[in-house]
Amino acid sequence: MKNHLKNLLAGMGISLLFFSCQAVSDQHESTNKNHSSVKVIFDTDIAPDYDDIGAMAVLHALADNGEAEILATVASNSHPSVAPIIELYNTYYRRTAIPIGMANSTAPNMPATNYWNDTLINRYNPSLANKQYESALKVYRKVLSAQPDNSVTIITVGFMSNISDLLKSQPDEFSTLSGKELINKKVKNWVAMAGLFPQGIEFNVIQDSIAATYAFQHFPKPILFSGFEIGDKIMTGGKTAQLNDINNLVSEGYKYNFETYDRNQKVANRNSWDQTTVLVAIRDPEDYFYLSGPGTFIAHANGSNEWEPREDGLHRFLIHKYPYRVVEKVIEDLMIAPPKVSK
Repeated sequence: MKNHLKNLLAGMGISLLFFSCQAVSDQHESTNKNHSSVKVIFDTDIAPDYDDIGAMAVLHALADNGEAEILATVASNSHPSVAPIIELYNTYYRRTAIPIGMANSTAPNMPATNYWNDTLINRYNPSLANKQYESALKVYRKVLSAQPDNSVTIITVGFMSNISDLLKSQPDEFSTLSGKELINKKVKNWVAMAGLFPQGIEFNVIQDSIAATYAFQHFPKPILFSGFEIGDKIMTGGKTAQLNDINNLVSEGYKYNFETYDRNQKVANRNSWDQTTVLVAIRDPEDYFYLSGPGTFIAHANGSNEWEPREDGLHRFLIHKYPYRVVEKVIEDLMIAPPKVSK
């Protein structure tokens, strides 16, 4: 019946967008039943922009669905508000036991220009402001060493500072392996919000270009890139902000930022750079996007990047497949999902 209706509508010249959305939903439901949850270390610079809030919401919603297991959440931004805001959102989603790591002092130190991190911390849990956290490197090595081989997906939606540190790390009390050996043994893949394809300059790469150059050159496992041009076209957050619920930290985060992030421009949605990255790290990326052929992402010391197609390359990047609003709906639905109530 559905196929007959689709053919009828197509013959009448009516858009089939509804069926595109339904096909994405149906395909995901079928796929998810046949896969175990993805083990994730989530690495974020959450402060300079606020799509990281949406990324954390998507990640926790997918974990609530049984699609992801969050092993750790670490900061790649050394600003003192970053680890506390990560903990604030982990707590909101009732996952207080997730390890949290802080970037080293040489990583970029970038506050939110409208101080949204500090505002939410002071409003909901001011005791976090002075809390001390383990180093991100220590958390990475401790968590990875305890996982099955070839099982962990690393998601980065910020700077490559921690990945570079991990690659350069030496054996310690958690593992006799070097950082590169530990990654090669325990990590399945890395999904990064980074770069502009096929060439350009992108924020996450240029802010710590030395770390990015080293990390992408030496990482021994497959990397999937959600480039700037992907999330830049996918706009979300409006429905989330409109919930207007002071007890909903995702809604409050977006609402506050819509009002204060750029006082000269009234906005109703925000680009979804980080959410797309989380989505394709947990779910089959080809449910939502095309994938490039294999190649190598080349990051230069000046922060620019370019793509080199290579049959033996370990890297791929996302390419738009659907009208933007198809993926927008998937992301927004996950963002507005309330925390799962523990039984």
